[in-house]
Amino acid sequence: MSMTPRPGTTTHVDFEAIDAYQRYKLMASLIVPRPIALVTTVNAQGVVNAAPFSMFAMLGEDPPLVMISINRLQDGALKDTAANILESQEFVAHMADEEIAAQMHDCGMTLPPDRSELDLVGFHAVPSTGVVPPRIVEAPVAFECRLWEKIETESRYIFLGQILHMHAREGLIDTEAWRVNLQDYFPVGRFGASFYTRTRDRFALQGEARETAIDRI
Repeated sequence: MSMTPRPGTTTHVDFEAIDAYQRYKLMASLIVPRPIALVTTVNAQGVVNAAPFSMFAMLGEDPPLVMISINRLQDGALKDTAANILESQEFVAHMADEEIAAQMHDCGMTLPPDRSELDLVGFHAVPSTGVVPPRIVEAPVAFECRLWEKIETESRYIFLGQILHMHAREGLIDTEAWRVNLQDYFPVGRFGASFYTRTRDRFALQGEARETAIDRI
């Protein structure tokens, strides 16, 4: 029988008393939904790698920075994306919407470095404007990035990328008002465990008493 929680009560967890995997499970299931970066990089042999990462965020606009956090493998080795960024200092971060969600997910499969996930899932690549890694045609948005700074922890590399160029699906952006046509934009986010979430259920909080700076953007 389930019991109704008493108001004001909490479940306390001492993060220093649990292991890294337990911390990951709690954080990744509670800090949601998270945007997903589908990242393309190129290795020294010219093979294009594509992989999704949900530890991804916008950090600021001047300079325009995004963050991607990439975990090490169990044996301490680097994932191909991390190794490629360290080598080339460049990457392209794509937003994933409903149309490409399944292909984005499949790009998370483990392949040898000489095989490209683009070929596996049927994505098409075109040259980027200012970086070597190509961008994915099917993605609604692509941010071409140059490495700004890296942070190394025991378990991860955290890459800060400066956006040099952006490409958006035709009709998605009004470049006179500098607004995004949100009615045509349906990105997906990462939810807890193996779940994803859509972004169609939206609501606005408006009115003079509620108006904040974000309402005037």
